[in-house]
Amino acid sequence: MENFRKHLIEEDTSLKDVLQKLNNLAADAILFVVDSSARLIGSLTDGDVRRGFLKGFTFTDPILKFVEPNPRFLKMGKYSMETLIEYRNKNFKILPVVDDDMRVTTVINFRLTRSLLPVNAVIMAGGRGERLKPLTDTTPKPMLQVGNKPIIRYNLDRLLSFGVNEIWISVRYLGNQIEDHLGSGAELGARIHYIRENDPMGTIGAVSQVEDFPHQYVLVSNSDLLTNLDYEDFFIDFIRNDAALSVVTIPYKVNVPYAVLETVNGHVVSFKEKPSYTYYSNGGIYLVKKEVLKRIPRNTFFNATDLMEQLIKENEKVISYPMYGYWLDIGKPDDYIKAQEDHLHIKF
Repeated sequence: MENFRKHLIEEDTSLKDVLQKLNNLAADAILFVVDSSARLIGSLTDGDVRRGFLKGFTFTDPILKFVEPNPRFLKMGKYSMETLIEYRNKNFKILPVVDDDMRVTTVINFRLTRSLLPVNAVIMAGGRGERLKPLTDTTPKPMLQVGNKPIIRYNLDRLLSFGVNEIWISVRYLGNQIEDHLGSGAELGARIHYIRENDPMGTIGAVSQVEDFPHQYVLVSNSDLLTNLDYEDFFIDFIRNDAALSVVTIPYKVNVPYAVLETVNGHVVSFKEKPSYTYYSNGGIYLVKKEVLKRIPRNTFFNATDLMEQLIKENEKVISYPMYGYWLDIGKPDDYIKAQEDHLHIKF
């Protein structure tokens, strides 16, 4: 996400400075006026300034005379996706996001960001990448280049485009290369935290090391995926179904070239002529309620499938989200070659 502070001005700013800032913002020309504690007072656009002049205000008047005092905003953690989508559909291009004290915490620009999901993310990036040797002898798999950037950057950039900007990355094998490349995430508009695995902890075990997540929903993803998954639709489907866990699944169709007979005790009770069956494979991307993560044992090898099995046994709601867009698990050399070709044609 972009540096939102360029959209903020304090209430004692001169009108000349306001106009200069609006000019610098070009197509994104809207400012949010805040007090000394960053609490939202109102908004200012070129149109507000023009209307002020028509009312007789001058350059020497305080900018509060020009301000729109009732701007639209989102309250962090308390807005619904329906509200966000409604604002977006009504062409509200830029909105401030405030906390309970009306302090501006960020600004969402729908020209640059698709959504603002109330979700934290964990990217599992500690694996050895055995099947991609010798490429992974000196480079961790998430840092292998696809086009002009590492695989993990595609994952990060996709999450950021949906407003998911507080992200934990689990690292182990050559993890220093990942940390050196991404750092704190500030240059990307993210806040990146690192989970360091001393020993392999499975596909979700390392999440137990996070003491708490700010949001009530957590997305856990493998780091070796290339996908154009619509995270907003994934989240809305999860909320609509009130699930404990949702897993992205990859439809896999099997065409049987012969008639298939159903038998009971040797008796044919039905048959289907050359049927097709669709199976759903695990896509390695999960969305869970935060409290579900308490079931992960600390400092223990534990896979996401172990968590799913436990939830199913406890009659918790585990759902499938079929992925009909692009998805590629870069696990083998052939997959890596395919990724190099596909990224030229697919928008991630």
